[in-house]
Amino acid sequence: MTRAPRPVDVLVVGGGQAGLAAGYHLRRAKADFVILDSQEEPGGAWRHAWPSLRLFSPAQYSSLPGRMMPTPPGGGYPGAADTVAYLADYEQRYQLPIIRPTTVHAVRRGEQLHTAGYRGPEPFHGRRVVVVGGANSGAQILADVSTVADTTWVTLRPPRLLPDEVDGRALFALATRRTRGADGVGSLGDIVAVPPVREARDRGVLKAQPMFSRITSTGVTWPDGTGLDCDAIIWCTGFRPALGHLAPLRLRGPDGLIPVEGTRAAGEPRLHLLGYGDWTGPASATLIGASRTARDTVAEIMREARPRRGR
Repeated sequence: MTRAPRPVDVLVVGGGQAGLAAGYHLRRAKADFVILDSQEEPGGAWRHAWPSLRLFSPAQYSSLPGRMMPTPPGGGYPGAADTVAYLADYEQRYQLPIIRPTTVHAVRRGEQLHTAGYRGPEPFHGRRVVVVGGANSGAQILADVSTVADTTWVTLRPPRLLPDEVDGRALFALATRRTRGADGVGSLGDIVAVPPVREARDRGVLKAQPMFSRITSTGVTWPDGTGLDCDAIIWCTGFRPALGHLAPLRLRGPDGLIPVEGTRAAGEPRLHLLGYGDWTGPASATLIGASRTARDTVAEIMREARPRRGR
């Protein structure tokens, strides 16, 4: 839905899961708001995920406020396509006022790519691929690519799978406890054993090598001189918060993040940050976590807005 520019009380930048959750609560609070998004279609970052990506939790534990995510056919954990469809339906159901662009710029990929550029295993069919990274993205992409390619898994330290019965439900509860000073999940492991990862484990694929020391013209080498020829390297090394659009405000601290009090930027009281990870709320980069931080943030904004409107 496109609206002409106009003054609003609340401007939401980003129409992904956190922006939609904020829009839901702003709509319920009868706030005057609009959402800006850089993409032509709904779905946020989920539109750029590889097709075999799976959530860590069943559908009933991976939903935004007011609308349960449907259980995918056959049950199990929803995938990227399920999540994109759910977010598109969510946007339409609540008629959220989103302003979108009219063009989308393509991203070129080379023989080395990051998780953000991975779209599936097909381009790597029959090739030799090194997958770097010992967390969830690395394990899931390794499981995916290893069905069509000769893969080598490289990690900084030995990867650790969580017990099969531990998924996003337990992880969110533990993330919430951690913000209250309790222990997290570090002693249990790092990788959620979603079904594709379990299948790769059963195939004997999840065998990691230590990190190589150098990239050569034909592959990679380790400190002891051992070499490996490869056709492609996939870097599953995590993400940094996309904060470049806020650079003119000069709010970043020494660690590169913007100091916050809850979700409010310490140096700019009109700015709230949603969905960036634990530093903006427990598990706030997940569907359920984004919902909770959006709810609390909108409630705070509306409490402050009411006295001003009453004068």
